[in-house]
Amino acid sequence: MDRKQFLRASIVTTSVFTVSPYVLFAKQQEGPQLDKKVVQEFVGAGHSKLEKVKELLEEYPTLINAAHDWKFGDFETALGAASHVGYKELAQYLIDSGAQANIFTAALFGKIDIIKSMLDYFPNTLHAKGPHGFTLLHHAQRGGDDASEVTEYLVSLGAKETKIKLY
Repeated sequence: MDRKQFLRASIVTTSVFTVSPYVLFAKQQEGPQLDKKVVQEFVGAGHSKLEKVKELLEEYPTLINAAHDWKFGDFETALGAASHVGYKELAQYLIDSGAQANIFTAALFGKIDIIKSMLDYFPNTLHAKGPHGFTLLHHAQRGGDDASEVTEYLVSLGAKETKIKLY
């Protein structure tokens, strides 16, 4: 193989490896999106209706991590809803069903090791806005006695707000 052939082969190989992930991803994304009304109903039920969440999840398993945009980028999942209202039983059900937990849910459940670790690496997360602008402090307070250590820790770091205006 001479230099010219080597360069051509290198360019073709690089192009294939650069483009193929996009092509594969596009193939995975074929098919209809979840109905936005169903997503809204599921996320809405995540605030207070465990049986409705179970029913919808049984019918549409891919709802588990679906997020509804309440407007202006105020995205919320059913787990986010259960977490900010302090509905631990529903939140646990969603986690057990495969929902993607985050730092707000960890605050609700009083998982101090997770909170400390995340804030060590990402200190500005102390003031992160969850669904509807509810903060980590709000979620920890919703966790009650189980999350009192997290509440105290967040306050010791300077957390004061429980809700931050989104827009």
